[in-house]
Amino acid sequence: MIKKQSRAVARKKRHYKMRRNLSGTATRPRLTVFKSNKYIYAQLIDDVAGHTLASASSLSLEQSSNIEAAKTVGTEVAKKALDKGIDTIVFDRSGYVYHGKLQALADAAREAGLKF
Repeated sequence: MIKKQSRAVARKKRHYKMRRNLSGTATRPRLTVFKSNKYIYAQLIDDVAGHTLASASSLSLEQSSNIEAAKTVGTEVAKKALDKGIDTIVFDRSGYVYHGKLQALADAAREAGLKF
C-alpha cells in the first residue's frame, strides 16, 4: 500500500525544487511568503549576503489571514522596499499555489509599485 505525503511535506518539496533556481540579490531581492493558519508573512531577502531587507506580516493587524490582510501585507512590504530604493524583485511563492491569499498579496505589491 502506498502512503500519501502530507500536504506540508509536499509543499516543502515543491519549495526546495523552486529554490534551486530562485535567488535574490541586493538590487533584486527575493520576496518570499509564508502562510500559517492564522497569519501571513512576507520578507524581502538578499540571498548573496544572507540578510532580510524588509518584512511585513498580518500579526499586528486586526484581520486574520484572509485576503484583505494579504493585500495589506503586500502593500506594506512594497512600501518598505520602495523606501529602500528597491523596485524589482523575484517572487518566491514557497511551494504554495498561486491563488487566493498569495495572489492577493502579489497583486497588491504590484499595485504599490514593485515589478516582478
